[in-house]
Amino acid sequence: MSVTHTEVTAEPAELEPCGQQDHPDCGIRDVLDRVGDKWSVLVIVELANGPRRFRQLQRAIDGISQRMLTLTVRRLERDGLVLRTVYPTVPAQVDYRLTETGASLTHLVKALADWSIEHRAHIARARETYDSEHPGNEIR
Repeated sequence: MSVTHTEVTAEPAELEPCGQQDHPDCGIRDVLDRVGDKWSVLVIVELANGPRRFRQLQRAIDGISQRMLTLTVRRLERDGLVLRTVYPTVPAQVDYRLTETGASLTHLVKALADWSIEHRAHIARARETYDSEHPGNEIR
């Protein structure tokens, strides 16, 4: 399957289980810790449109605090997904952009976004059914 393959099929993919005694941790947990949180995904989506300064990112990502954005871009930079560039101006200007590795992740993020749009109505109906069959179980 190519990086640009975004077709979603109804058949389950052939996956090896991770974390079992006879199968070592394949590293997916480490990756999901980074790209599985909503702030990282939203930063990646925003940077897919080109370099952004810190305040531009903060304004574009509704609800993110300055502290959370700082932590998120630092983690993405540490993982080699985002490049932070400081320009020698007064005051110093800083921008963030995706690295080649970060840019390659945008295809997967787009596939996930496409999948969520395609299945949004089904998931909403399933939640309504579950909630009506399990009153008092507040799962949100």
